[in-house]
Amino acid sequence: MPSYRVTLTVGTLRPGVRPDSVLPAAAASAAGLTTVEASDVTLVRGEPRLVVRYECPADEPAHRIGAVVEAAVGQLADVVQGRVTRRDGGAWTLVGAV
Repeated sequence: MPSYRVTLTVGTLRPGVRPDSVLPAAAASAAGLTTVEASDVTLVRGEPRLVVRYECPADEPAHRIGAVVEAAVGQLADVVQGRVTRRDGGAWTLVGAV
C-alpha cells in the first residue's frame, strides 16, 4: 500500500495548549482512519513542522486524511501551511495542499 505524509507548518499555539500535545493529537487523528507509520516534528528555518506518515490506497482518500489531521491540529494551533505528499520510489510527490 502506498505511503503518504501530511506536513504542517505550525504557528502560534492556542491558549492553554502544551507544545508536547500537538504531535500526538495529529498522529491520533490519522490513526483513527488508517495505519500511521511514523510521526515527527522538525524545525525548518525556525518554524515547527509536524509530519505524520501513513498508509492509504490512493491520492483522494490520502488527501482527505491530511485534511482531518490539519483540522485536528488547527484546534490546537495556527496552521500556516499544509501539504500531502506520496512516496514514489526515493522521492515524495506532491498530492496537494490541505
